[in-house]
Formats: sequence, C-alpha cells, structure tokens
Amino acid sequence: MYYKGGNMLHTLRQLVGDDARWRAVLRGLNQDFRHGIVTGAEVEAYIADHTGLELDRFFDQYLRSTLIPTLEWRLQEDRLSFRWRQVVPGFDMPVPVRLTGGSGGAGADAVTVMTLPATEAWQTVPVPAGTTRVEVDPDYFVLARGLDGPGGPG
Repeated sequence: MYYKGGNMLHTLRQLVGDDARWRAVLRGLNQDFRHGIVTGAEVEAYIADHTGLELDRFFDQYLRSTLIPTLEWRLQEDRLSFRWRQVVPGFDMPVPVRLTGGSGGAGADAVTVMTLPATEAWQTVPVPAGTTRVEVDPDYFVLARGLDGPGGPG
C-alpha cells in the first residue's frame, strides 16, 4: 500500500486547522469538478484558493518529491534549534511539537506545546529549562531527528 497521498491530505488538514472549512473544501472539490476532467494543477489551485494558504512548496514537497520532510533539532540548555532537511528549495511549514522535561510538580515532567515556524535555515527559540525531549505532532507526515554533539546553527 502507498500511504503518502492520504498522509499528505491529513497533514494539509492540520495546516488548515478548521475541520468545517476542510470539509467544505473537500465537498467543494466534488461539487465543482463533478463529472468533469480536472488536472492536478486545478485541484492544487482550488485547495490553495479555498484554504487561503500558500501551498506551492507544500505540493512540490509532497506530490513531486519522494522525500519525507525531516525536522532536525538540537537542545542546548534552554534553547531549541531546528530546521527542515530533505525538502524542496524554499519549503517551509510550521509544525507543532511537544516539549517534556524539567519539573511539572509532584515528580511529573512539565509539558510545553509550541509551533515551530520551520524552514530550511537553522532557527533557535527559547524553551523551558530542563527540557529533555522533543516530539513532533504525529498528525504531521514528517520525520524528526534529534542531533547530538557540536554543530548545527552557529
């Protein structure tokens, strides 16, 4: 089985962030293109127009490339550095992550959820002291790789 198409649509649904609007886009595709011949470019333009998102690089990545975007990240004290790898030039996609570690009280780890505005370039954001783990939202069709040791942004 080949799951990339379905995973791409699910990731796009997360980017839209509004299930009612996403459902309206899917139903609109059916209504507007029913019983007709349609090109991939027409479908892409329809989705972009009706979601209000800039999706050229997204479709290039998920439809015209075999690579799965990989979020590389590195924790350094109270800073998180990150970037996309294995992506088409110009690819950018925000991605939610869950940060754990530190003290959440009663012996539990603290949890912080944030959205990283990831691009191909290294970026750095502050994170709570004691953060030890970074997990990408599993609803996004991406890979994640933590990097150890020296290197990265500088």
